[in-house]
Amino acid sequence: MTGTYILRDDLHLATPPPHPSEAPVHNPNPLATTVNPPTAGTKLSIVVVAPRQQSHSRLFRLDTANSARSQLPPSIQESPNESNSQASDSGSQSVNGNGITASPREGLHAPAYGSGNSALAILNGKDSKDPLKRRKPKSNIVKSNSSFVSRVIPHEALTKRLQEHNPNGLYAFANINRALQWLDLTSPTKEEHLTKILFTKAHALCHDVNQSTKGPGHVDIILGFSTGDIIWYEPMSQKYTRINKNGAINNTAVSDIRWLPNSENLFLAAHMDGSLVVYDKEKEDAPFVAEDPDQVQPETEKKARLVVRKSVNSKNQKFNPVSYWKTSNSRINAFAFSPDCRHLAVVSEEGSFRIIDFLKEQLLHQYMSYYGGMICVCWSPDGRYVVTGGQDDLVSIWSLEDSMLVARCQGHNSWVTAVQFDPWRCDERNYRIGSVGEDCRLLLWDFSVGMLHRPRAASVRPRSSVTSATLQMQRTRTDGSTSRLRSNSNLTSGSMVDEEEVVHEVEPRARTAMLPPVMAKKVDEHPLCWLGFEEDCIMTSCSNGHIRTYDRPKEGAGSDETRSTSASASNV
Repeated sequence: MTGTYILRDDLHLATPPPHPSEAPVHNPNPLATTVNPPTAGTKLSIVVVAPRQQSHSRLFRLDTANSARSQLPPSIQESPNESNSQASDSGSQSVNGNGITASPREGLHAPAYGSGNSALAILNGKDSKDPLKRRKPKSNIVKSNSSFVSRVIPHEALTKRLQEHNPNGLYAFANINRALQWLDLTSPTKEEHLTKILFTKAHALCHDVNQSTKGPGHVDIILGFSTGDIIWYEPMSQKYTRINKNGAINNTAVSDIRWLPNSENLFLAAHMDGSLVVYDKEKEDAPFVAEDPDQVQPETEKKARLVVRKSVNSKNQKFNPVSYWKTSNSRINAFAFSPDCRHLAVVSEEGSFRIIDFLKEQLLHQYMSYYGGMICVCWSPDGRYVVTGGQDDLVSIWSLEDSMLVARCQGHNSWVTAVQFDPWRCDERNYRIGSVGEDCRLLLWDFSVGMLHRPRAASVRPRSSVTSATLQMQRTRTDGSTSRLRSNSNLTSGSMVDEEEVVHEVEPRARTAMLPPVMAKKVDEHPLCWLGFEEDCIMTSCSNGHIRTYDRPKEGAGSDETRSTSASASNV
């Protein structure tokens, strides 16, 4: 809907200076623009510890016909003449009594990762479902004598603050440079951290909260560092465990990290050498040697494949890693799991975007950008579309059903660093997308398939498309059998698919629909690096530690505004 987003909070997290013993970053090439960064800016995870209905697999419908525009001075204003349009007439779905549209994936349950491997059976079932009996890390981080941890600063009244916290309130965890901060966003003194951890030489580049194990007395967090180290941290008890210590398994920086969907123990880390590694938070590390020598990809290898150096189906599961894949020799910038918990979208510095069936360990699609690396990626709430952003200053929308690029969103003046769907502004026909970039701007996009005029030339699919094999990718069942792309470039799942069919050619600009933003606003003085949507607000963060929260437009009776969640077709 159109309206004004009002700035509610402007927090500034102090950026910790380098540790006195930290050596400066060495750059052998003064013209290089992709030197491993000592920081990834301020990245956040928002957590509600109280149990609530899971909504990530649903699309949301809002009745905004009677919504009212705020009379407050504009802070972020959507343009009404850009956002009035006809919605698509295709693709209807059932709506329940609460006005929530059911996803076509509703009722589909993906098997647990590695469920077909008896060596992992005990691992997958050993944790108690009772939140009071959750397993915790072993070491106390406050009393740690490790040289990896420099200092821990808990709030002097931490126990009291935790007791007074509203279970439905928001916690936030933010990594910035060599610090991790824990904030209570529902507190009147939200700028006072509950705990602040300073690390010695390692910079925290990414982190994730396990939504499956969280509770009022327990939160599992994993942090990935510039040294390759990973920490499993439980803030309520202040306990932690160090994984991949000193790069025992992979010594390159961790660029992104996520808990596996619905898993209490397993998480996936993307390393900057192009590796994807699944770890178990409770396993010890062991020096890693590829189990299948034929799967080691030569440095000069340019073919598209997912090289499986250790499979989840391996019987050797006593130590980490659980599995180890190599996508390329280029840095992985980000990845995201699909809502159906079966597929993985991966974007890399080489400008590639891959779709991987991570349950089968199989590469399904590979797309390329117009130029430059891809930086960020996310899935639509119904899993039908993937959105990427990158160094070409564009937000790109990809359709998995059609195995093609649907639209380019043009409006940023610099690299796009984060993209997200707004689940509270999506329904079965229309999608709201948000993006932020190094141009310090926040852009909102409204996308509807019916408003895009598909060029006639684009309606003819080339022979090299894998659409026939994966048209219904998100509706197919995934079993636990091994299926991966091997050195002969064939899939061992029974269907022979050439590697040329996996790689999709770049769609010419003349054949790609262009989508204008419904709102574009500079919201910071520093490059933005994170974007989040909550039911009542939009949040952004920048490289310099600013976290800004904007209230959504107020809803009420008496407005003549009409609902509009897609950009004008005449502007495409």
